[in-house]
Amino acid sequence: MKEGTYNFAMQNFNLQPRTSGGGLVSPIAHGWRLEIPSGEATGYRFAQLDDYARLTRSRFPAHPPLTLSLLARASAGSCGTWGFGWWNDPFGLSLGFGGRPFRLPALPNAAWFFHASKENWLSFDDKPGNGFLAQTFRAPKIPSALLALGGIISSPLLATRWGRIFLRKVASRFVADDGVCLGEDPADWQRYRLEWGKSRTVFEVDDVRVFESPISPRPPLGVVIWIDNQYAAFTPQGKVGFGVLANTEPATLEIRELEIG
Repeated sequence: MKEGTYNFAMQNFNLQPRTSGGGLVSPIAHGWRLEIPSGEATGYRFAQLDDYARLTRSRFPAHPPLTLSLLARASAGSCGTWGFGWWNDPFGLSLGFGGRPFRLPALPNAAWFFHASKENWLSFDDKPGNGFLAQTFRAPKIPSALLALGGIISSPLLATRWGRIFLRKVASRFVADDGVCLGEDPADWQRYRLEWGKSRTVFEVDDVRVFESPISPRPPLGVVIWIDNQYAAFTPQGKVGFGVLANTEPATLEIRELEIG
């Protein structure tokens, strides 16, 4: 499905598809199928639905209290990352993928069900950093110019392991994150419910509460549903890495019966 062509259900949520590297977003009964093809670790492949691609971050539409509910299943052994929930697109990942031509970086705010392959580590506070996660981030709004200046000043510390560990501890002072690794098999159809409140975030799977956190991301945020072959890691041991992964088979994420309100 090409960007700009979408069915009535997408119109209800203002969702738009975005793809790269042969990714596809296709309608199925009561939902959508997101797929990336097999390939080498030579290019970025993704398929995504979101409601913010052409908006400035200050105009993202989602504010608490808000609930997202859907049925979902993903192919076994999916590489990279996939998930669904809300975030503020902190790194301007829309660049080059059909969104705004440029979005300045920001600290992350997010609440989502998130699957990260073993190459990833996405936690600053010694919480689980990969696997199938219920996860939330909250960070202050810092002007992008100050973030850029801080990055320039601190960049020499990235050259050593102890410098990277120190930077990670500094990051944890600004970015609060919380999460747990879920035991559910995401290859089976299950209902996921995410409740974003002003002072807490609640995660449910098949009507069972699996996690509740006092960390509530700062609004405004946008809905994101995606699958890709990307990884990023900043481990407690100071290892930093990012890039794309090879996948020997196509990877898919299917969602049905999406409800937001």
